[in-house]
Amino acid sequence: MKIVNLDASQLAPYVRTQVQHFFPVGDDPQLLLIDNHLDEALARLDRCISQVRMWTPGQFDVLHSSQYCIFLYYLANTIWRREQARTVCTKLFALNKALNAIDCFYEIELPEVFFIGHSVGIVLAKASYANHLVLYQNCTVGKNHGAAPVLEEGVVLYPNSAVIGGGVIRTGSILSQGVSVINRSTQANKVVFQGVKGSLVFKSIDRNILADFFRDV
Repeated sequence: MKIVNLDASQLAPYVRTQVQHFFPVGDDPQLLLIDNHLDEALARLDRCISQVRMWTPGQFDVLHSSQYCIFLYYLANTIWRREQARTVCTKLFALNKALNAIDCFYEIELPEVFFIGHSVGIVLAKASYANHLVLYQNCTVGKNHGAAPVLEEGVVLYPNSAVIGGGVIRTGSILSQGVSVINRSTQANKVVFQGVKGSLVFKSIDRNILADFFRDV
């Protein structure tokens, strides 16, 4: 994978320096796990970037905030999967939050292919996520009394939308701006609008919206 705006050999030290800048107290031997698991994290990132239509396949730009946001998630999640190293994973989570204003915990299992339009204000709970997920600014996925939603394949969350509680956001659901789905499920392959008194309005989709975002749909 080609890395833009940074020599590939400097990527691990670059991340470690950022972590140490934000968390400067003491030496943390767990930071070396960044080097150990960098290749796997980059392989996961490469799979994701290569399917996003507006991004160049096989190329990671460290100064592209959405790509770097996804990279930090994959790195923290990979280290957590392999090592259960909570300290360094927490620091990477907090670094992502500081740089990109996203709340995406390392224990969350995001899919192999997803797209972040703008990361600012995104909050993601430990829910169930599937491929071809699209996330925009200020969207929220959250629990309600311990119940978490299930997001099936090809879900789009436009800005300021929210999915809360134990519903199912079915395949191909497109949540328009400002829609809140609370303890409810959607209809598959429909655009969802906000109705009166919290109701939902479902309208048919006349084209493949996911093809605007992904190459493999």
